Amino acid sequence: MRRAIDMSTNDAHRHLGVLPAYPFYGGPPVNPDLTARATIDELLADLDAEGTERALVIPNYGVPDVAVSFGFNELVVEAAARDDRIRAGLWVSPRPQDAELTAKALTLATEPGVRALKLSFLLGGHPADEEVRPQLDEIFKTARRNGLVVHVHTSPGAASDIDHVGLLVETYADQVPLHLVHFGGGMSGHIKLIGSRFFDWIAAGKRVYTDLSWAIGFAPAWLAAEIERRGIGHDRVLFASDQPWGDHAGEYAKVRAAMGDGELGDHVFHHTFNHLYD
Repeated sequence: MRRAIDMSTNDAHRHLGVLPAYPFYGGPPVNPDLTARATIDELLADLDAEGTERALVIPNYGVPDVAVSFGFNELVVEAAARDDRIRAGLWVSPRPQDAELTAKALTLATEPGVRALKLSFLLGGHPADEEVRPQLDEIFKTARRNGLVVHVHTSPGAASDIDHVGLLVETYADQVPLHLVHFGGGMSGHIKLIGSRFFDWIAAGKRVYTDLSWAIGFAPAWLAAEIERRGIGHDRVLFASDQPWGDHAGEYAKVRAAMGDGELGDHVFHHTFNHLYD
């Protein structure tokens, strides 16, 4: 007999803060992140409506002015202090021109409720560039010293491709938990990771984790099948909505259908979050 599905979740990656309109890709200024929330009250109302029990909340980002995202760090720290359901992830940058802003952000790493540091190469820099190495070293040193997880955006092509972000796994994930956001972010990344790389890293002792936000059609079911076949990885995958860039209801339905309502689903929606962030 199948048990009733628990609709509550722990959400391992969502954003807070409203970005200014921006003329993406040469078009007019737009705000594509329609459900972005500016206030903690709005965020809490969303958690209530969804049945979200715990959430890792990260500053919203995406426009080229990184100061906007750095400016949301104190907001997510305040959110974590206000409600025990919320854990905070701080926005940091590997770019040398952002060193002063990152140093200021890292002073918040010891604040109550801070559990992660988030970086992305979408706005510049490259994992293999020597000029970003001092910043990366400092970010991961701070994470190690304070027991934090480092979140890294992944998507196909350019500096965010898993071929490049994988260098961070090889360099730092022996000592620091590394969360690969979006599981490669598309076709090529999914195949590289599920085909071997994700499981090879786990077998090698790397502290690597991921979520399936942005994952396309075949990937969640294939990943679940490979976890069952190989007997590892069940405790390395988390549910994440990526609100407002993702859609909570759609992400939930996709991941629940693949992971089911048994032990694997329990890990993905609850236990692995508790292990990393509670």
